Amino acid sequence: MDEDTFDEYERNLELALFREYRDIVTQFRYVIETERRFYLANTVDLQRRDTEHDFYFELTMNDVWVWDIYRSNRFVKQVRVLTFKDVNVEELASEQFELPKELALDE
Repeated sequence: MDEDTFDEYERNLELALFREYRDIVTQFRYVIETERRFYLANTVDLQRRDTEHDFYFELTMNDVWVWDIYRSNRFVKQVRVLTFKDVNVEELASEQFELPKELALDE
């Protein structure tokens, strides 16, 4: 496979992933971003865990969709993440479910 073919393949995967996200985002309540992944989830529990010299975050999510281009199944029942890095959790408002017309993709 030459480089151009591989680049085209990756672009098609990314476009398919974006379309999947666009189609399913209304089914979820939260957007969660960690240093490694982007998630959609319906329940989120974020706990700060203190150790003797530091702290970390324990993040548990249920009914999850994982933004990962190479996963064959992006829907997961439960995800648990332990991280020393920042975690961003946002609750989606219903108006956020609608994409602006300029971002809407024709099938």
